[in-house]
Amino acid sequence: MLFQPYTHTHTHRVSEVIGEFGRLYEQQYAVALFNKVRFDIEGGGGPQPQLLHRKVPLENRSIFSGAIFQFLEENKKWRNRFFFVPDTYNINYYDNKTSHERGLQPKGTINCAGYKVLSSMDQYWELLNNSLPGVKAKVGQSPILKCATQFPVILWHPYARHYYFCVATLKEQQKWFAVFQDCVRHTNDGLSEEDKVQTPAFTDAVRLYRQAHGHYGTWEMMCGTPPQILANLVMETLLPEIRELITPRLKGKMQERQRNWMLICDAVYSLVVRQAQAQYEAVVESCEAGRPPLEASIRTDMDQIITSKEHVTNKIKAAVLPKAEKLLKVSIQPYISSILEALMDPTSRGFTEVRDVFFRELVDMSKNTVNDGDKDKVGEHMEKISMLAFHPVKMQSCYEKVEVLSLDGLQQRFDVSSPSVFVQRAQILMREQMDNAVYTFEQILHQSLEGQGSEGLCNTIQRCQDRVLKKFDYDSSTVRKRFFREALLQIFIPYMLKQLTPSVASELPRFQELIFEDFSRFILVENIFEEVVLLSVMKDIMMAVKEAAVQRRHNLYRDSIVMTNSDPNLHLLGDSSTIDWAEEYGSGQAQGEKAADGDETAQRRRRLKQVVSMIQVDGTPVQVNESCLEVPSVGGIPEEEVEDQAASAQSSPDSVHQEPVNANGTSPKVKRKAPLPPVQPANNSTPALSNATESSWQDPESAASAIQSAIQQLEDAVQQEDSESLAEASEVPPETVAQVSTSSQVPREPRTQEETNPSSSEDVSSPLTRQEINDSETGKKEKVKD
Repeated sequence: MLFQPYTHTHTHRVSEVIGEFGRLYEQQYAVALFNKVRFDIEGGGGPQPQLLHRKVPLENRSIFSGAIFQFLEENKKWRNRFFFVPDTYNINYYDNKTSHERGLQPKGTINCAGYKVLSSMDQYWELLNNSLPGVKAKVGQSPILKCATQFPVILWHPYARHYYFCVATLKEQQKWFAVFQDCVRHTNDGLSEEDKVQTPAFTDAVRLYRQAHGHYGTWEMMCGTPPQILANLVMETLLPEIRELITPRLKGKMQERQRNWMLICDAVYSLVVRQAQAQYEAVVESCEAGRPPLEASIRTDMDQIITSKEHVTNKIKAAVLPKAEKLLKVSIQPYISSILEALMDPTSRGFTEVRDVFFRELVDMSKNTVNDGDKDKVGEHMEKISMLAFHPVKMQSCYEKVEVLSLDGLQQRFDVSSPSVFVQRAQILMREQMDNAVYTFEQILHQSLEGQGSEGLCNTIQRCQDRVLKKFDYDSSTVRKRFFREALLQIFIPYMLKQLTPSVASELPRFQELIFEDFSRFILVENIFEEVVLLSVMKDIMMAVKEAAVQRRHNLYRDSIVMTNSDPNLHLLGDSSTIDWAEEYGSGQAQGEKAADGDETAQRRRRLKQVVSMIQVDGTPVQVNESCLEVPSVGGIPEEEVEDQAASAQSSPDSVHQEPVNANGTSPKVKRKAPLPPVQPANNSTPALSNATESSWQDPESAASAIQSAIQQLEDAVQQEDSESLAEASEVPPETVAQVSTSSQVPREPRTQEETNPSSSEDVSSPLTRQEINDSETGKKEKVKD
């Protein structure tokens, strides 16, 4: 009922915002098209990259998969869900792994654009309390939800639905945190840099719209796809109106008011996104339909348009430059060096860590090649290294280096909302550089291995490594210098425009009269004004970055150092197809021969090898209560010798197959070449898969008692607060997520068909310990016998 009175108001607001944006987009579309055609004709300068670029980085790959406990708003319970992250970085979640493997539709999909990943409830309460003025938790009040463990992972969004997860160990929390951060980082970067017309037209239209409404400077919610960004643009105006209308109507306890507020925001945001998408697509379609005649006119009158633009630019320079230079001298120049240093230090540390991680991986491969040197071993390692840039956990140390970037004391002066805009941009560039280095090394090594035997592999790897690291250092310097210049412009230009616009805006219309009507669509005085302001500060920024390079600070190269034709034939390898190392040098050859003989099962496993092996070993029983798995790697496929052991154990009806266990209670990593056959649940126990263990969970009995005690306290609090919650909790046993931790040490008992059936899995407010599950099942069987 609270939401109904606002439906017509928000629809009108969406139409109003998108209508104004659409007019700006049409103007900027023609300007962007002119700039693109001019660039195609005249070309551009600048140093050429030395590393190759992979065109389709994640072809036939997925990112991550595993099980994690999720809090369900519908019944206010924690349930174990299976999560799968494909190459789109949109997170799909299922009831269990079997549902995913059967190709069923996911229970839901999370697009992480605009989200923040939180690892503590205190962070979440602070953001939640600030979202609705007047509705804040007091000291001693019960929160909106109670986390079942001390290791939560929360996805928070200022407008959309929040997602709550928890795990049993710190290591698992760190792993899932890295995965979700990677999803946020990728989905935030939703604008294609390959489109040289639509993307600049869109970003300029959004910027001009916000400037027209007094919002200068960086914007944190400039993230996601164009419809999502437009929805954020609408909500920026709409949210205060929602607060004013809804807040007086919210009734009940503090928790209920917070919950209702989040539900209303999510409902409004979902509607805004859908409407923004439909209206934006209509605007783009209209502009694309008029593109051919526009482009023909540009190509015909290119020289006249350029001449006319230069004439108007000179006139605007004469009026604007004196004011801009005065502002520059007083308010900009004193801060350039300090801001540049604040950007350079953490960013350069991050790129250095990228280089170190890449180098360590190659050193490990060289060491293993020395001990057991053949091409199969090289292919096995290269299959892992090939996706290094997209490994969330291994890249996390690189991303953390730049997250310390701080612009304290400058945010208010230059209207910088948050350094997160620059942090995420630097992290994306770091990932691109890592993938370029890996891809270049792949191509050079693959070419060097052709026709070479097993001897001298270490020397070959070393030569390829040296060539790639040299190219990486050069490209790293080039990319960082460009990033520093762009970041400084993003900080200073909005500030200068905000200061100069009041005194210049009244003079700009008279310059429009100097432009021929035929060229007025391609020359806008507002754009020329911004270009003049940019040129006024660009000289000082270029000098500051150049001085840093001359002093060799942070391993920056001087502009005079240009690597030309250092590897003239290397670019020819850039068009090569993706190398399947496992297929060419690993066990994939044997499987390929079997598949060539017409074995459909072998063909299927060969196709799934690059995808399914990232989820679980094909043929193993479904693990309903498993913890998260390692990041995808073909190296996780079982070896033949372990398959033989499993087959022999399966052939004996009385035998119980168990994997070897180390002294610390964990299973050693065993690599296998072919998937294990399905283990019979009646005679074999399945060791749990979890490589995230903590010292406090080593003893299963103490872990179970600790979890029981914590959950009992949690339930007592719930019982005192809400009798209805007690009624719901009484339907399900009250123990909690101890199975996630204890499953990593305690082998599972034989499973019945009911246990592995996905339809029999229940929602749990607190997951059971392994021992208690076994006791419960034993008690049920005894009752049936009686």
